[in-house]
Amino acid sequence: MNRALAPRRSDRPVVVVDLGGTWVRVAASRPAGRAYRGRTPGVAGLPALLARLWRRWGLARRDLAALGVASRGIWTAGERRALARRLRRFARRVVVISDVEAAYLSALGDAAGVLLLAGTGSIALGRDRRGRFTRAGGLGPLLGDDGSAFALGRAWLRADSVAPARVRRLVTAPDAVARVAALAPAVLRRARGGHRAARRIVADAQRALADLVVRAAPRIGPGRRIPVSWAGGLLGDPRFRAGVWRELRRRGLPVAPTPPAAAAATPEAWRSVL
Repeated sequence: MNRALAPRRSDRPVVVVDLGGTWVRVAASRPAGRAYRGRTPGVAGLPALLARLWRRWGLARRDLAALGVASRGIWTAGERRALARRLRRFARRVVVISDVEAAYLSALGDAAGVLLLAGTGSIALGRDRRGRFTRAGGLGPLLGDDGSAFALGRAWLRADSVAPARVRRLVTAPDAVARVAALAPAVLRRARGGHRAARRIVADAQRALADLVVRAAPRIGPGRRIPVSWAGGLLGDPRFRAGVWRELRRRGLPVAPTPPAAAAATPEAWRSVL
């Protein structure tokens, strides 16, 4: 967690960015209505996107109190500093944290518990009562992302249910990971319709996500349930999410599903950081 910069008060607006694996969301605290959602440009393309938005919204560096960026794939202090340096032309103060840290703050604030994120990728972030974080997953599509939308789509393509020509087009596209992840809603629909392979794929994903929660869960104390909140498009599906909770209870982990208090890409959710 980035604690080097204490929160400051200012009359100038702030802008926050949620840079995910598939989508990017940008929102300004004021005036109301300044918000953007589109396909992610990745870390490399973020400066160009912000330059376009600053021109469109009539913003200048001197106008802003701060710019907050929550990015997928950003973990180390060096990575945070490097991205902050690249973005200093947009605001006098730039705070960079990982996307899952921002999601945790938005969902659970300073409380102990677990944030399970499953969208294009997957990760669980646990926080104990002393404020220490434990991460499980988050290693990307080559080594991780178990239970994610990408994992669902990949398993479906491997199940020999899709024409080989279409598979080749998907996996050789420049945005192959996002395209494969986009198959997840169709897999969920087929599973609910009784398709045997799809049901097996969905159950495997739910077990994989439960594994992440177990690995990240803090010790809260005897007799207490662990608050578990969620983020990411895949866990936005209530029926899929309920399957993860059932799997956790089968394993004897006492969880208290806790709806996220706020969305990560809102200035209000960043009050404790900016």
